[in-house]
Amino acid sequence: MITIRPATPDDAPALADAVLRNRERMRPWEPYRPPNYYTVEGQAQRLADGTKRWFALDAEAIVGVATLSGTALGPLRSASLGYWIDGAYTGRGLATNLVDEVCRAAREQLGLHRIEAGTLLDNHASQRVLAKSGFEPIGTAPRYLHIDGAWRDHYLFQRILHDDAPPRG
Repeated sequence: MITIRPATPDDAPALADAVLRNRERMRPWEPYRPPNYYTVEGQAQRLADGTKRWFALDAEAIVGVATLSGTALGPLRSASLGYWIDGAYTGRGLATNLVDEVCRAAREQLGLHRIEAGTLLDNHASQRVLAKSGFEPIGTAPRYLHIDGAWRDHYLFQRILHDDAPPRG
């Protein structure tokens, strides 16, 4: 059974296993990663960086990761979403479930108003996940991220989580 839960610092070994296991499969979709990224120490540093992360787990193995980064509060109340699924688990709706859970937590626990996500132009699978999860296209960003050795264009998407006013304080 697959469970989805927030990450903890104790997840560094399982996360290192997951990123190493998916290294070649993810290369066309991700920025350059230094060798330390694929170690327990590198993943422990990532888990301590303040970014919000959720994991999909099959027993103790991490088979999916979602991150919320660049969180802005105040009148914007927004964050950027990133996610990936282990190659052995694609095509099962897991990415959609993971994204939906992160959006629920972003609204209910973090009080965010919107989530933004971007995909490479040819990442149709990720675009389908975002569409199924209620994201709408908002534009194209030329040369948005340096991915797999080149500045690559991205489609940008957003999901409005609610229209409540931000807290006053």
